[in-house]
Amino acid sequence: MDCIFCKIINGDIPSTKVYEDELVYAFRDINPEAPVHVLIVPKLHIESVAHIDDSHHTLIGHIHSVAKQIAEENDISQSGYRLLTNIGKDGGQSVFHLHYHLLGGRQLKWPPG
Repeated sequence: MDCIFCKIINGDIPSTKVYEDELVYAFRDINPEAPVHVLIVPKLHIESVAHIDDSHHTLIGHIHSVAKQIAEENDISQSGYRLLTNIGKDGGQSVFHLHYHLLGGRQLKWPPG
């Protein structure tokens, strides 16, 4: 599989790891859009939210728990942060491996783009 996130998870491409366990890998975005910009990626290759099923419920809940922990560790849990995922080309998805952006550390605008 020629997936950049799978290669990052496997250590074939370097990254700045923030968190890792048996289900997810989280790392700093190389083109941050905020002072804190972490990508949280399941180790299981799933293309997007459009491709999750009932067997993924525990994994998706775990990703949200990890996001909360990372926000706390980066001192943005009280001021606020954004957790988002893009789905499909028109939704802005550029890497077709499910991933969540955790953004914070500044006032975020809405709408995002």
